[in-house]
Amino acid sequence: MFEIVAIVVIVVVVLIAGLLGFAATRPDRFRVERATNIKAPPEKIFALVDDLRSHGRWSPWEKKDPAMKRTYSGAASGVGAVYEWEGNKNIGKGRMEIAEVSRPSRVTFKLDFIKPFEAHNIAEFTLAARGDTTNVTWAIYGPSPLLSKVMSLFCSMDKMIGREFETGLANLKSITETAE
Repeated sequence: MFEIVAIVVIVVVVLIAGLLGFAATRPDRFRVERATNIKAPPEKIFALVDDLRSHGRWSPWEKKDPAMKRTYSGAASGVGAVYEWEGNKNIGKGRMEIAEVSRPSRVTFKLDFIKPFEAHNIAEFTLAARGDTTNVTWAIYGPSPLLSKVMSLFCSMDKMIGREFETGLANLKSITETAE
């Protein structure tokens, strides 16, 4: 009986070591990005991205927890504007601060997640006018520590976050193409 338990323990240890070893070979950084074309000028879209209080109109995460606690501080919009949230298990807890703005073509956010796990990333919107449309790209990128690498073996961050980005971009499109 002891030999069977020892063999099972050895097999489990080897499998875990193999999993960790394989995960360690994954990239040290990640990037998820989605883009869409919106029939509106960049200034109109920029105003919704640059003002953190406007995110409630289009951000897909805002609808996942209507009881989420929100705190705004710093500048009203632009560099230094801060948004902190604390919500249910789908939202977690975190902080977002506008770190850089290039009006009306780019907004860069410092994005710090506290719960359900700690992560420090950059989110960025770029807006490029193309005739009567604007190409809007929403991206998030940052380091990929070992825990993230292990998680990526079982669930795709690109699919998980990418779907939310697609929803948010569709919301921006709907708001800006129909608003006057």
